[in-house]
Amino acid sequence: MNILTQWLRSYLPGLAVDDRRLAEDLTLRGIAVEGEFPASCGGTLYEMDITTNRVDAMNHYGVAREAAAIYGLRLEPLALTAPVAERRPGTGFPVRIEAEDLCGRFTARVIRGVRIGPSSGVIAEYFAALGQKQILAPVDVTNFAWMAMGHPTHVFDLDKIEGGIVVRRARDGEKLRLLDGSEKTLAGDDLVVADESKALALAGVMGGWESRVTEATQNILVEAAWFDPAAIRSSSRRHGLHTDASHRFERGADFNSAPLANHLVARLVVEQSGGEVEGPLVDVAVPQVAARTAERPAILLEVSQVRRILGITADEQDAGQGITEDLVARYLTALGCNLTRRGDGEYAVKLPSWRLDLEREIDLIEEVARVHGYNRFANTLPAFQGTVRELAHAAQEAAIRRTLLALGYSEAIASTFVSAEEAETFGCAELAGGVEGAVAMGNPLSAEAGVLRPSLAPGMATMLAHNLHRDVSVARLFEMGTVFSGSTAEVKERMGLALGATGAARTAGSLYKPEDGLFYEVKGAIEALLRKFSRAQDAGSVSFDASGLPDWIEPGRGARVRLNGELVAVFGELSAAQLQARKLRQPCVVASIDAQRLLADSLRQPVVAELSRFQAVERDFSFLFPDAVTWAAIEASLQGSAAQGTSPAREVSELRSVRPVEIFRDPSGKAVPFGSYSLLLRALFQSKERTLAEQEIASCTEWVVAQLKALGGVQRV
Repeated sequence: MNILTQWLRSYLPGLAVDDRRLAEDLTLRGIAVEGEFPASCGGTLYEMDITTNRVDAMNHYGVAREAAAIYGLRLEPLALTAPVAERRPGTGFPVRIEAEDLCGRFTARVIRGVRIGPSSGVIAEYFAALGQKQILAPVDVTNFAWMAMGHPTHVFDLDKIEGGIVVRRARDGEKLRLLDGSEKTLAGDDLVVADESKALALAGVMGGWESRVTEATQNILVEAAWFDPAAIRSSSRRHGLHTDASHRFERGADFNSAPLANHLVARLVVEQSGGEVEGPLVDVAVPQVAARTAERPAILLEVSQVRRILGITADEQDAGQGITEDLVARYLTALGCNLTRRGDGEYAVKLPSWRLDLEREIDLIEEVARVHGYNRFANTLPAFQGTVRELAHAAQEAAIRRTLLALGYSEAIASTFVSAEEAETFGCAELAGGVEGAVAMGNPLSAEAGVLRPSLAPGMATMLAHNLHRDVSVARLFEMGTVFSGSTAEVKERMGLALGATGAARTAGSLYKPEDGLFYEVKGAIEALLRKFSRAQDAGSVSFDASGLPDWIEPGRGARVRLNGELVAVFGELSAAQLQARKLRQPCVVASIDAQRLLADSLRQPVVAELSRFQAVERDFSFLFPDAVTWAAIEASLQGSAAQGTSPAREVSELRSVRPVEIFRDPSGKAVPFGSYSLLLRALFQSKERTLAEQEIASCTEWVVAQLKALGGVQRV
């Protein structure tokens, strides 16, 4: 938001520092000034970044209060008395709060005989400097009020109101035309300010068109209220509206500011547009809401705790002193707290109504440190006994990240929340430790983020789409994080892992078609990852099958991954429906991996073997195999593992490695029969003791041929 230093100084007549120093001191205390620009009214225009928990500082008076606390200055009170001259007698405007859980306070005041025109004086001057649009004087006054003291208000054309004011829930399907000209269909959870026959405004968000103030308006009703933050946030999100009023009500307005803001607006309306106040201020408050906001119980604060936690200050380091009792009282009093001494160095601290973010003693200690200045404390380390202990799965997590980074994948972070539809589509009980169900949020920010993610796959798909929509045509991403399953009554957490790849494959191969390169690249990454763990050290321990694939994978373009027969991952190309939903035009491969099972396993220990000094010999073998014979079975047969139900007749110690060079299928069935494939396999033989003779090589090749024939292979000549 934008703040004028000239406006600030009107509340701080004793402020002696220049605008540059003021900006630095505010920023050091968490009221960040991001930019400084000359203001047309004199002084400086601050562009400020106020954190969401400090709604009390989202106005000029709130920032001035911070400056007064920093420099120990007197803060001028706001002129909050209502105009009393020529007050018309009356009993006050009738107000009724029906939704007491959503509206804790509502104030109303009638002003009659106004003459509507443009704003003048300081309002026009400040608005011009801030770039704030001027509308009509009474409307400008309400904007001036929230910029001055932070509490949103509204003015109605009194003659458009039938009967009294009723604050109620909207009726399902009720229509309301707002000030921006849009017509909204309201839901039963929306809160409205209404009269006896119709809705007048969407409470805390925007006023209504029919009851707006125009140049023809003669009588005005000034409204200032307190609305429940969750209710305003829900209505704002539901109708796609984010206004200055909703921004503040969503974060918790000051319960006690409603009558004060009404006073300020009424006084300024009379000054700008004339007219006379009729009757007293009507102030309807709900005691239960007041008890949990403005009348919260006092917090016990011990000065010894302040000194223990904050330590000594750099200013007093030589003397070994820290924050004194007088400083604690001065800082907290300047911030609006009311301190009552309970004993030696103990205070009962009554919290100000505008600081809902203060709840515990540690919050008050933080306020003392903040106002004093974090930079003014000595750099000391807390006492520590014991040793630093590595997390149980730190080594495994580091190995996963190191492997994927080496393969060219970049780590990414997606949202923890997904939609209910995505949770149902991407959830997999087998990869969640057998736990079914998704965990729904009680008060989600939106329907697209209403469920805790049961898998990292939907977030990965979204991140790939995010890159593609921004002209990043090649992306390799991975994410490791917590996934959730079960129900709201019992939430189960596991560590999940997702890989995502889109764009041209980095390497081409003779074992697959070019269009399949991306799929096999991800498959290779999964194999490389699994081989880092002990359970994957045997040949054939990692297997793949294409049965039972989830709906988010394109049929025939995915696989399930098993480690020693246990499902650990599913991966494949996103289905056409998923691509269409994300407006994607190129294939994307996504893998969902149960990292929890990997973290429970130990890492393989590297084994160093002495390299042979003797010549290696390669031999190629061309065979026809039925489709039922997998590479895992061939590798297990030749490498000496009993996986896949096979075992070699005898081991050949000179066989160092086997790898497929080419796989060929003939769609016509002429060169290679249907249901079969041609495999060109390359074996490497090498002895550690001598150069192999022709007879030894021949014996080794005969053994390989025999093993392959035993699997049902037919040698091609």
